Amino acid sequence: MALLLRFVLLCGVADFTRSLSITTPDQMIEKAKGETAYLPCKFTLSPDDQGPLDIEWLLSPPDNQKVDQVIILYSGDKIYDDYYQDLKGRVHFTSSDLKAGDASINVTNLQLSDIGTYQCKVKKAPGVANKKIQLTVLVKPSGTRCYIDGSEEIGSDFKLKCEPKEGSLPLQYEWQKMSDPQKLPTSWLAEMTSSVINVKNASTEYSGTYSCTVRNRVGSDQCLLSLDVIPPSNRAGTIAGAIIGTLCALLVIGFIIFCCLKKRREEKYEKEVHHDIREDVPPPKSRTSTARSYIGSNHSSLGSMSPSNMEGYSKAQYNQVPSEDFERAPQSPTLPPAKVAAPNLSRMGAVPVMIPAQSKDGSIV
Repeated sequence: MALLLRFVLLCGVADFTRSLSITTPDQMIEKAKGETAYLPCKFTLSPDDQGPLDIEWLLSPPDNQKVDQVIILYSGDKIYDDYYQDLKGRVHFTSSDLKAGDASINVTNLQLSDIGTYQCKVKKAPGVANKKIQLTVLVKPSGTRCYIDGSEEIGSDFKLKCEPKEGSLPLQYEWQKMSDPQKLPTSWLAEMTSSVINVKNASTEYSGTYSCTVRNRVGSDQCLLSLDVIPPSNRAGTIAGAIIGTLCALLVIGFIIFCCLKKRREEKYEKEVHHDIREDVPPPKSRTSTARSYIGSNHSSLGSMSPSNMEGYSKAQYNQVPSEDFERAPQSPTLPPAKVAAPNLSRMGAVPVMIPAQSKDGSIV
């Protein structure tokens, strides 16, 4: 009985070892951003695995609050790779015949969001197996800049800095002097593997070309720096020149403002003078003098006309005189005419004239 039970157990173990299994071990993969990650998943089948073959890849994000996402699936001899929107078009099976035992995938154009645990599940009833692969996406150092922080003068203190624009930690730095490496100060040796070198009491021997290389586990980047230690500059002269230049600029600006204000005042004065009335120009003739001359001319005309045509002419001429001007004519005081006897008038050559009388309405009587 004991021998029979032992035989059954051995057969069961033999059947278990011959069932479906994934030969690829669990592993961790590190890749740079933008590269392609190959995630292996190779399996073997046993004669007892007679069901349909199903292959499923899952992604477990680093955030435990998120559920596992199916990223690609093989079932019923068809491939479905549009389950996960973030990886759509970037995940593919590497083998064209999955039944041959290779369920590996490629993830192209890696992004930081692709970091996580990928799980490969293979099922062919009654056999089932799965493996996990940890994928880490790192950023290569890039855009590294070398520069000097401070004044490059003899006896001064300054810093040599090396800063990459991006790069996943941890980062390693390595400084080298490209020209005359033997003259490298011993005080710098402890800082040749850091991002900053502190220079104390600089001398001309420090001048030269330096390189800084930045590395991490997925790549490296380099920059160059030219150091030229020079004698101290005449700071007093520089400051004096700056002050003089500033004063000259202020004087020029003040002169321009003065000219603009002066021109504006002159234009304003010309406009005011143009609209003023000149006092030496005689005023126009008044309406009163016009009416007076008009009346005088009519009186002279009446004196030279005969009585036969006096009636019609005097009425027409009287009507032409503007009543307003006539009424407004000023009454200047006149002296009474001197009385002259008729015989004397005849000797003087006077001609007797009959002056018709006028009624109130202006008609000649």
